[in-house]
Amino acid sequence: MGRAFEYRRAAKEKRWDKMSKIFPKLARSITIAAKEGGTDPDMNAKLRTAIQNAKTQNMPKDNIEAAIKRADGKDGDDYVEVLYEGKGPHGVLVVVECATDNSTRTVANVKSYFNKADGSLVPTGSLDYMFDHKAVFEFVPPDDFDPEELELELIDAGLEEIEENDDKIYIYGDYTNFGSLSQALEEQGIEVEKSTLQRFPTTPVEFSEEQLEEIEKMLDKLEDDDDVQAVYTNIE
Repeated sequence: MGRAFEYRRAAKEKRWDKMSKIFPKLARSITIAAKEGGTDPDMNAKLRTAIQNAKTQNMPKDNIEAAIKRADGKDGDDYVEVLYEGKGPHGVLVVVECATDNSTRTVANVKSYFNKADGSLVPTGSLDYMFDHKAVFEFVPPDDFDPEELELELIDAGLEEIEENDDKIYIYGDYTNFGSLSQALEEQGIEVEKSTLQRFPTTPVEFSEEQLEEIEKMLDKLEDDDDVQAVYTNIE
C-alpha cells in the first residue's frame, strides 16, 4: 500500500505542477461560480472559494478578474458541468468531473481516452455507491490551535473528521455541508488555504507498480484535457 500510495502521490504532484493546465481549470471554476451565484464574492460563497483556491495556486489577479467578468458574457453562459464515469486499465474505477462549452467534444475526448486504454465509459451514476462525496478544507493550524475545541464548534455544521498531516489540518464533511462548514470556519477565524469537493473510494483497491504505470498514462491524458476539472479513482 505504501509504495503504491507514494507512486500515486508523486505522479499526481507531477501532473498538477503543470501551471499552464491549472490556470484554465481554475478560471472555469471561477466563471461557473460567478455565473451561478453572482460576481460579488462577499455574496457568493462558491465564488469566494474558487477565488481562494486560485490564489493558493498563485493565479494572477488579472486572470481571476477576467474569469469573473467572463460570467457576464457569452462564454460564461456556455459553460456547463458534466460528470463521466468509467472503468480503465486493470478494472480501475474512474470518475471524471468536467466543465465545458461543448459537451459533444468533451464526451468524445473522454471516451477516446478510456477506449485507447482498453477501458470504457459506464452510465453516469453507476459508480455513485463506490465513492463518498466529501467537502474538504485545508489550512495551516495557528499557534494556539486546539482540535478538540474546533471539533465542538464545527460539529453542528456537519463536521465528520479532523485530520492532521504534514503540519496541515484537514476538515472533512459530507458534500451537502460544504456551505455550512465553510461559514463555520470563517466564523472561527480560520484562514482556509484550500476548500474542495472530493470523491473518496469506499473500497480502495491496491494495484502493482506496473499496473499503476498503465493507469497513470490514461489519467495523464484525462487531466491534460482542458475540459477536465478533476479525476478520481479507487486506487488505494
